[in-house]
Amino acid sequence: MKLARKLTLALVFGVFLVLALSAYVQIRREARTFENDVQRDHHAMGRALAAAITGVWRTEGPARALRLVEDANERERQVDLRWVWLDAQADDAHRPRLAPELLVPVSRGQAVVHRLPREDADVLVTCVPVPVTGDRVGALELSESLAGARRTIHSMILNTAVTTASLTLVCGLLATSLGVGLVGRPMRTLIDQARRIGAGDLSRRLSLRQEDEIGELGREMDAMCDRLAAAYRKLESEAAARLAALQQLRHAERLATVGKLASGIAHELGAPLQVIAGRARMLVDGDVTGDEVPANGQIILEQSQRMTQIIRQLLDFARRRSAEKQETPLRSVIHSTFVMLRPLAEKQGVTMVQEGDTPELVVHADAEQLQQALTNVVVNAIQAMPSGGTLTVGLRAERASPPDDQGGAEGEYVALSVRDEGQGIPADVLEYIFEPFFTTKPVGEGTGLGLSVAYGIIKEHSGWIHVDSRAGSGSRFTMMLPRGNS
Repeated sequence: MKLARKLTLALVFGVFLVLALSAYVQIRREARTFENDVQRDHHAMGRALAAAITGVWRTEGPARALRLVEDANERERQVDLRWVWLDAQADDAHRPRLAPELLVPVSRGQAVVHRLPREDADVLVTCVPVPVTGDRVGALELSESLAGARRTIHSMILNTAVTTASLTLVCGLLATSLGVGLVGRPMRTLIDQARRIGAGDLSRRLSLRQEDEIGELGREMDAMCDRLAAAYRKLESEAAARLAALQQLRHAERLATVGKLASGIAHELGAPLQVIAGRARMLVDGDVTGDEVPANGQIILEQSQRMTQIIRQLLDFARRRSAEKQETPLRSVIHSTFVMLRPLAEKQGVTMVQEGDTPELVVHADAEQLQQALTNVVVNAIQAMPSGGTLTVGLRAERASPPDDQGGAEGEYVALSVRDEGQGIPADVLEYIFEPFFTTKPVGEGTGLGLSVAYGIIKEHSGWIHVDSRAGSGSRFTMMLPRGNS
């Protein structure tokens, strides 16, 4: 139910209740007043007539006294006057209307008033004792129908009902018009504005000119829109700045990795350069002739292509590019990473192996970003084995649930794991390894961004990284990625 309608109904009900109670009290008061007036008139008339009857009875006799009662009854139009005897010898014409037990006080000299119920209208009966000579006890009975009071009360009820209905209707119409104008329409405007704000539309402003709480609420909503719009602009600017900073960090980590690979790449290029130089020298000096010339030229071409491939791969890894997610087979990402990092691993005395027969598992991701994440984790594992060892990369399908801090339903994931044989990670260091710029390596040997960047890339792909490591027994980094459709 609308607020204006509730207020209108509450006001109308309140007005009706007050008027009805007031009318009820007034009618009851008028009824009691009318009856009290009748009783007072009866007492006054009865006492006056009783004194006259007593005097006449003593001076002129009973007949004249009873005639006085009849004369008085003929003159009165509303009150019925009768002479009654209170003993058992009374005939029907002088027998009281009230029951004998009600007349006991009259025999003691006290007046009695009683209301007799009737179908058409109640009758109010008053018995006034009259002291007369003789052994019998007589009394003057005054009775009056309350039909007039009933008609008066009915008329009051009708007038009060009409007045109450009219006032209730007028108050209802006024409350409805005021409720719609002052509450209904402004509240509808506020609701529409709140829905627009909820939908992200902050361009509209209210035009409530009411100088009340609703108008104040409307002005506060306009001010809130202004603040929200400013906050959104600030958030967009900060988000763009954070994204740019994140891209810078990732590119910086790429360049740092390229720097680490430089010595290995130089060694990798050394052998092809020596072959090319030797073969070229033989051709220049004329040491080869005939069919040997094309063969040496082919060797020089193959070695040049090998060096070109190595340099192109390194440049592709170092180049900045935007994210492009697509169905990506992880086996090709592992192969490209192995080819690029093998010179660095061999220089460190580390053997990289792929665990088992890797199935063709596909994820919806950016291949270059996944290669950067895997490269950072593998480089970190290589550096964790300064005395050499075996680095194992595994790939398997797994049904898992995301960690509590990330949330999400259980689903199908691909687990890409990197296991080394290094010294492991102490427990007091393990909780900080994904924080930016945190590193335990000597100055100049690490940026502290490798694992942080890898963590950010995997999380952007709706995955997470699980670390299992104990000091002295190596480490296993498992990157969990949602499985693709292929």
